[in-house]
Amino acid sequence: MADPITIHEPDDPRLHDYTGLTDVELRRRREPAEGLFIAEGEKVIRRAGEAGYAMRSMLLSAKWVDTMRDIIDEAPAPVYVVDPALAEQVTGYHVHRGALASVQRKPLPTAAGLLTTARRVVVMESVNDHTNIGAIFRSAAALGMDAVLLSPDCADPLYRRSVKVSMGAVFSVPYARLDTWPTGLETVREAGFTLLALTPDDRAKALGEVAPHRMDRVALMLGAEGDGLSRRALAASDEWVRIPMSHGVDSLNVGAAAAVAFYAVATDRPSA
Repeated sequence: MADPITIHEPDDPRLHDYTGLTDVELRRRREPAEGLFIAEGEKVIRRAGEAGYAMRSMLLSAKWVDTMRDIIDEAPAPVYVVDPALAEQVTGYHVHRGALASVQRKPLPTAAGLLTTARRVVVMESVNDHTNIGAIFRSAAALGMDAVLLSPDCADPLYRRSVKVSMGAVFSVPYARLDTWPTGLETVREAGFTLLALTPDDRAKALGEVAPHRMDRVALMLGAEGDGLSRRALAASDEWVRIPMSHGVDSLNVGAAAAVAFYAVATDRPSA
């Protein structure tokens, strides 16, 4: 453990991991390629550490040094202290939580590997909104889903916004990417899962009618906000299911719909 290092220049190369955090396209390219992601806020940083992710560095405003002292003392990574104005210059936004960490990614497991022990799985197709990704992971963790599978074009669950919205739940639910779509769903079916496609289509059966909580292994398929599941994905599923609606509402935000559906799918539902 080394003492925190105060930095005064925004172009200091030691702050490279934190530059341009609001440039989504830049971060999408850089972070996976460089094997890192950004954790924001005390709770998320702590949860990343508890989940076994190795810290590369921390970027703190001075008032957060005492709060994060136990992490600073344990982490072998350097800790950089900057004033809020400098943090904003480097990152591109006001870091109101005052604490950021650059964290090393882990190798992703294979879908087949995750499916060997899972019973309740989320499958996402083309979900590219980072807020929705984070919300879905948070609900998946809270409601007992065992794993998440992503189509090749889904957004990165470890992007800063996703991690923040999930409150670190992206570290709690293992996930993998399917290499091909929708043919990769055959891997799920071969592992003994029933593929349920969530759709507002009137031809779909109500979740209560299907009773997914009584099924042995269930993979719940979710599509992107607005478009929903593609025709190819719907055709590859075993059953179409829907959430019954009232008062003329035709559908829910995918994050809200996911939470409702996860509760319906869960076998061990949390008691009140």
